[in-house]
Amino acid sequence: MTKPMTLFYFSIALTICSSALYHFMAKSTPANVNFTVSLLVTYAVAFAVTLLGFFFFPVQNGLAAEIKQLNWASIGLAIAIVGIEFGFLLVYRSGWNLGIAAVLTNVVASLILVPVAILVFKDKISWVNVAGIFVCLAGLVMLNWKR
Repeated sequence: MTKPMTLFYFSIALTICSSALYHFMAKSTPANVNFTVSLLVTYAVAFAVTLLGFFFFPVQNGLAAEIKQLNWASIGLAIAIVGIEFGFLLVYRSGWNLGIAAVLTNVVASLILVPVAILVFKDKISWVNVAGIFVCLAGLVMLNWKR
């Protein structure tokens, strides 16, 4: 297997495993803990883990040069991450089912991103992709079906 294919499969496996762990940990966060304190500890640990990333992905041209290459997306990503964190803490504290909340948010977010991907990033979708979108919509109906 070539290096790019290894990265291809490793990256999606890491994302899937981390996402599952994320939802399990968010659901396991004590309901009586202040959100801000919980996220402060979360981000302090995340900062330390991110610093360890320099051992695996060293900066080639110096930290200042790398920072100069950043754009507004890093700030937007930070705002989105905090929104996701607060959102899921609220979702699970309000009683949502672990599996349903995760699937619902990921499917709806993906459906919102389809036109963005097409219009902004010029991604192409096939008729099979369109069929998959309808399957996702049917899945949303089935997830919320009252017995």
